[in-house]
Amino acid sequence: MAEGVVIRPEREADHPVIAEVVRAAFVGHPREVASFVERIRESDQSIPELAFVAEDSSGVIAHVMLSWVGVEGASRPGILNLTPMSVRPDRQRIGVGAQLIRDALGRVEEAGEPAVMVEGIAAYYPRFGFERASALDFISPHPTIPDEAFMVKRLRGYSPDLAGRIVYPAAFDTLGYQRPA
Repeated sequence: MAEGVVIRPEREADHPVIAEVVRAAFVGHPREVASFVERIRESDQSIPELAFVAEDSSGVIAHVMLSWVGVEGASRPGILNLTPMSVRPDRQRIGVGAQLIRDALGRVEEAGEPAVMVEGIAAYYPRFGFERASALDFISPHPTIPDEAFMVKRLRGYSPDLAGRIVYPAAFDTLGYQRPA
């Protein structure tokens, strides 16, 4: 665990510095990912109480949010999705992102949610209990997503009837995903 780091819900006053953290963390496409965060916040899929920052004496150093994505053919119309997770480059590789993810997942489990999806680095997310979603009959929302990057974490209350085709909402169009017509 990173020393001196506090995790708390994001506040509106944090939004400009969160955008800076996101742009710095996603140097390959900073504007798209920062816009993605804003579009999620402004959408009906946003869950403000499940958006968190990590801060230390230098200020906000990391951010993560969970929001709803659709599920077709499942027992529920939606499932939580963890994305994006951003850590300021000068604070990466010291456990801040892991601390933030564990905290967020703990809060989600306490709230009684049965599962969380993520599209992420296959070598990183399994340490938090994420596993290949296709093995549990979830269908990827887009054919360009590598199967190993499309993952789900089963929580208490998980059941196989939660699986179906994941449908990304309009906010994901910012990242180049086009929803089916």
